[in-house]
Amino acid sequence: MITAASATVAAPQAEGFSAPGPGIFDLPPVFEIAGFGVTKPMLQLVLAAGLVFTFFYLAARRRQLVPGRLQFAGEGAYSFVRNGIGRDIIGSHDFQRFVPYLVAIFFFILVNNLFASLPFIQFPTFSRAGMAYALAGLSWVIYNAVGIWKHGPIGYLKLQSVPSGVSPFMYPLLVPLEFFSNILVRPVTLALRLFANMFAGHILLVLFATGGLYLIAEYGGVIGIVAGGASWILAILVSFLEILVQVLQAYVFTLLNAMYIQGALADEH
Repeated sequence: MITAASATVAAPQAEGFSAPGPGIFDLPPVFEIAGFGVTKPMLQLVLAAGLVFTFFYLAARRRQLVPGRLQFAGEGAYSFVRNGIGRDIIGSHDFQRFVPYLVAIFFFILVNNLFASLPFIQFPTFSRAGMAYALAGLSWVIYNAVGIWKHGPIGYLKLQSVPSGVSPFMYPLLVPLEFFSNILVRPVTLALRLFANMFAGHILLVLFATGGLYLIAEYGGVIGIVAGGASWILAILVSFLEILVQVLQAYVFTLLNAMYIQGALADEH
């Protein structure tokens, strides 16, 4: 005899496998402050900022000529961004003033991305588009402010909109495209690249993990175990690939910031 409770449990199985979608990113508030819901990604932003600050503070607190392990790790992390991104991209003359920003943004994004692979958190902060666009908006303000400070408003607008070495007859076509590309589209593409990679990677991992569970529960036997096990193996392999993507996206975001700053400081476009 099938009871009402057992029919309710069996109904989702009759509908087949429900693939994960954007709904998995709509997390309920963890708590509320004055009616404002604080979600898990918001807490991850605060946690990541605290972890990055604490690491570099502890690494630099007792600096010695012969560094200890923590100081050595901090200096290596700092030098990687300072030399590999700041100096190589912006140039040895102007890069130093932007190194704190580049270091902070690289490790802030890196920690938030790695949260997606960290047990008990397992959620990529920047899979929420609003947070990625807010970070890109900050970058947009910084490199445009640098360009305006260096060249003045009119000079900077000309630098970003009027390509050099082009006949004036081409200006009606190229100037709007250059303005659209350099001023308006950059923050959108900067955020979209980070958001889309974190969004797609998380959905893929959830798909393989839940798909494997469904195959084992639905079919059972040898076929279900083999198919479900293969899905879980793919989930493990994709998780390692996702860690690589998480690191690369932090690097690419910081690298593009350095390139935009270098372009804003350049005397010719």
